[in-house]
Amino acid sequence: MGHDIAMAPFAESPVAEPAPVLLVEDMPALARLYIETLSKVGIAVDHAETGADALAALAQGRYATVLLDLNLPDMSGMDILQHIREQQIPVAPIVITAHGSVNTAVDAMRLGAFDFLVKPFPGDRLTVTVRNTLERMRLQREVDAWREDLGRDRYFGFIGRSLAMQAVYRIIDSAATSKATVFITGESGTGKELCAEAVHRRSPRRDQPFVALNCGAIPRDLMESEIFGHVKGAFTGAVSDRDGAAVRADGGTLFLDEICELPAELQTKLLRFLQTGEVRPVGGSRERKVDLRIVCATNRDPAEEVRQGRFREDLYYRLLVIPVTLPPLREREDDVLLIARQFLRDYAAEEGKSFTDFDLEVAEDLQRYSWPGNVRQLQNVVRNIVVLHDGPLVTRAMLPPPVRTLIPAAQPARPLPEPPPTAPNGKGSPIRPLWMVEKEAIEDAVAACDGHVPRAAALLGISASTIYRKRLNWEAEGRG
Repeated sequence: MGHDIAMAPFAESPVAEPAPVLLVEDMPALARLYIETLSKVGIAVDHAETGADALAALAQGRYATVLLDLNLPDMSGMDILQHIREQQIPVAPIVITAHGSVNTAVDAMRLGAFDFLVKPFPGDRLTVTVRNTLERMRLQREVDAWREDLGRDRYFGFIGRSLAMQAVYRIIDSAATSKATVFITGESGTGKELCAEAVHRRSPRRDQPFVALNCGAIPRDLMESEIFGHVKGAFTGAVSDRDGAAVRADGGTLFLDEICELPAELQTKLLRFLQTGEVRPVGGSRERKVDLRIVCATNRDPAEEVRQGRFREDLYYRLLVIPVTLPPLREREDDVLLIARQFLRDYAAEEGKSFTDFDLEVAEDLQRYSWPGNVRQLQNVVRNIVVLHDGPLVTRAMLPPPVRTLIPAAQPARPLPEPPPTAPNGKGSPIRPLWMVEKEAIEDAVAACDGHVPRAAALLGISASTIYRKRLNWEAEGRG
């Protein structure tokens, strides 16, 4: 049955789960008929008798559709439609009108009404209309969710809208609410610590400590103390008790960067800690229970480290619950320009320079370059440009090496090769060099996409930077 919200303040409604439909009808007999008809097919309805009650209900933003009678005792239903439109309330109105007001119903459609019902109407017409509207709103919510997801170009410090990064964002979204260990892999400079921070900030532990420890930057004989702490007198220099990273991260997240650098004996102790959740400081005799989430990272291939016997297999599988692989910058389509422009704005403001963008040639150069140092290298290149130069646009002359060295110089024309031999395939087709076949396929794809390189790259199953790099090589070799 429906719930009459006109009899009490809306906020005090006893409904445990919000009804998908709000019925705005001032005639109790009709309201009961509509509610009974919809309840028979499993559609819950809340009822408002006046426009004021309807506005209060709609302000809560919990309805998918509203069945709206245009003739109300305190205001016109058109006023409610106008309010829904102005406030951008995510609800699909269905207008209920009499025979003589079809023109009014058309006006209501212009104000955003999804459909209208002309009184009197049969019950099946009501149920079909409401069902169609609810399904439409469900699909719209899914589309909006996907659009928001795939359209993200900023995410907890990350910059990038490429499909590769959208996949990373979705993994973080899914994993963040869990306590499961996250194992991040990727080349140096891809943002592994940024990823770990994103997992923490997206999780329910966001208000608790985030403690990062670089296992490759701490002397081996101090590593155990750094992770688990020590008691006074445990070793030379231990003049007082000291909590380790695991205790400082209690309630929050412990990030172990370069995890493959851990010595073998400490790998054993880390495995025991993961199994028990208990910390024993160096030199101590008592253990302490801690509640934390482990996120670890490495720029090595952890599976290869296991094969080579440098990393414990049981620890590897204990840590590898949710793997996240960060893509290198060269595989992130046009993200390089998004990131570079953000760095340019930030550093120009910091250094008091007037840079606003890169000129077209530099933008192409940035996309062609393979960026072996990934985002960290790009950051250093942009900072170099801003510190040493000034102007509204970054030009090629401002590019530092090695990016500048990739700009092709004029090449002397090469003599054409002798005609190639004909392949014995019965068709008389000449055998062509592989680069020529590849070049033709790439250029045909780019032409078919009206010059849009990222779209052509996606269709070819390669990255846009691969196309730019190959074009650069062809030009440098006189094959352009």
